[in-house]
Amino acid sequence: MVHMQSLNHTPQGFHSAPFAELQQSFPSQIQIISPFVDRLMQFILHFRPEDGSEIDIETAVREAVANAMVHGNGENPSKRVYVECRCYTDREVSITVRDEGTGFDTSAVPDPTTPESRLCEHGRGIYLMKTLMDEISFDESGTLVHMRKKSNVGPDAQRRAA
Repeated sequence: MVHMQSLNHTPQGFHSAPFAELQQSFPSQIQIISPFVDRLMQFILHFRPEDGSEIDIETAVREAVANAMVHGNGENPSKRVYVECRCYTDREVSITVRDEGTGFDTSAVPDPTTPESRLCEHGRGIYLMKTLMDEISFDESGTLVHMRKKSNVGPDAQRRAA
C-alpha cells in the first residue's frame, strides 16, 4: 500500500526554515486516494497545528492526486504517482505531485466558471487547487504540480489578511 519513506529536518532550496518531509509513491489506482490522503493529513497535522486550512489542503491534494492518476497516468496501475510533502517549522506546507503521463498545456484548461463550462462534468480540479492553495505551479509540461499553503495563524497570516 502506501509507505512513508523519509523524514528530513534540514533546510533546502529557497525556504530557510527546517522541515519534516514525507515522500511516497503508489500505483494509479483510484481506491488508494482516500487512504493516502488520510495518512498525509495525519502527517501534516503531526508537524503543523490546526489552523482551519486543513480542508483546503486535503481537497487540493485529493484533486492533484486524482488528476495525476486519471488524466496523467490514464488510470494505468503500472504507472505511479509520486508525492512529496514538506511541513516547515514556520507552518508552511509544500506539496508536489508528479505523474508518469505525457503532460498537458496548462494554459489550455478552460475556466470552469464561464457559462459554457458550468455544466461540464470535468475541469474543476485545477480551479479548486488554485483557489484553495496560496500558490500552485506546473512544471515538466504539466506532469508535476507544486502547491504551497501558509498557515492561517501567526504574523504572516495577519499580514496576508490585511
